[in-house]
Amino acid sequence: MSKRKAPSHENNLNYDFCEFLTELAEYEKNVSRNMYKYKAYSKAAATLASHPTRIKSGNEAKALPGIGEKIFKKIDEFLQTGKLQKLENIHQDKTSQAINLLTRVSGIGPAKAQKLVDSGIKTLDQLSKHQNLLSHHQIVGLKYFDDFEKKIPRTEIEEIEKILKEEISKLDSRYTITICGSYRRGKSESGDIDTLITHPDYTSDKINKKHKFVLQIIVDRLKDCGMITETLSLGDTKFMGACKLKPALPTRRLDIRFQPYDQYFCSLLYFTGSDIFNQQMRAHALENGFTLNEYTLRPLGTTGVPGEAVEITSEKDIFDIIDYPYKKPVDRNI
Repeated sequence: MSKRKAPSHENNLNYDFCEFLTELAEYEKNVSRNMYKYKAYSKAAATLASHPTRIKSGNEAKALPGIGEKIFKKIDEFLQTGKLQKLENIHQDKTSQAINLLTRVSGIGPAKAQKLVDSGIKTLDQLSKHQNLLSHHQIVGLKYFDDFEKKIPRTEIEEIEKILKEEISKLDSRYTITICGSYRRGKSESGDIDTLITHPDYTSDKINKKHKFVLQIIVDRLKDCGMITETLSLGDTKFMGACKLKPALPTRRLDIRFQPYDQYFCSLLYFTGSDIFNQQMRAHALENGFTLNEYTLRPLGTTGVPGEAVEITSEKDIFDIIDYPYKKPVDRNI
């Protein structure tokens, strides 16, 4: 839900490769606007991050999924010279560097960054002097730029999770609250806090006017207890904002999604990730005659048109129905 960061150092013997691949991915997304190359570099970085041994050559790397000829040649170049000529050229291009910097501000996408750079704004200091050009989300993103760049220790998220569950349960004990993403996958640190909430009275076939205010009530409760400190956006089903556990700690990005009860487990699977794991699950589902997304699992008819959503009562149901070996969240870090 937030800006993509390089795979962490944790148990990553190929971190230096992942770092330059992620930087190339961000360049392709933000400057070149080439989403095909962006996805290719991101997938390669994820593959190398989860590889259990240190890659010693490009030839060794090309045997791994998602590592094509151009990428394994870059790995060889990096191993031989300690750098990449393509990145050296990018680093000398002030426009490219400025666009990449500005897109790290929450709320600023590639198009907005390009527009700002074209108008002469290339640094955060310059941006702070032209906040009249920014949306509320972007102003808050700039204000907490340094905080949002910092990783969140697992112990801190555990404390935030406890408060979220305690406060929301005071509204109704039947709410289900789960923090997803890398936290649910067992990582020691995360980039932000992705929270999924559902309630048995809220189903996709029973959405009515009262549900329009549920997330607002939850957010108000979390504001009243001092957890939520900023609102970036708030709709009927999605909140984007910031929270703070203690005055001495950084302000953290917090996203909350309120999902229908009958779609909860598909959403839980999707928002737990990883991205590569989700891609593998969706591909396997298609091979077995189903279409899977963050909302539903549906059988594909002979015409290829999805049928009625399959009733799902657990994450494991999804694995069983598409005949995919079940993996615990901690085993989905690929």
